[in-house]
Amino acid sequence: MPTDSEIREILTSTKTIALVGWSPKPDRPSHRVAAFLKARGYRVIPVNPGQAGQTALGETVVASLSEAGPVDMVDIFRRSEEAGGVVDQAIAAGAKVVWMQLGVVDEAAAARARAAGLRAVMDRCPAIEIPRLGL
Repeated sequence: MPTDSEIREILTSTKTIALVGWSPKPDRPSHRVAAFLKARGYRVIPVNPGQAGQTALGETVVASLSEAGPVDMVDIFRRSEEAGGVVDQAIAAGAKVVWMQLGVVDEAAAARARAAGLRAVMDRCPAIEIPRLGL
């Protein structure tokens, strides 16, 4: 579990976030978190194969992480059992951080990410952590 200082460092050094599981529906948490992060100055690339090619948050929605280009952080809005595959894609894509949202936990995937040199955060939300840490 990362410390507050590690979370702070991740959130202040990150510039580009691929948000896997983005939803175009305003009532969905992935939509609200993406909008919050964009409003905070992050570049947020929505990843959703069903919405690929559309525009959201000033970006083109991409079908997969491999299409997102270089990103600092991969924010995962998928069920825990699907998170491992996304983490493996994040490692392959050269991301620096994998961030699994509230309720998303995959210890084995986090261990793979750390072994590959990435930072891993689980069961947290950056839209909660940013105000909590006063960022």
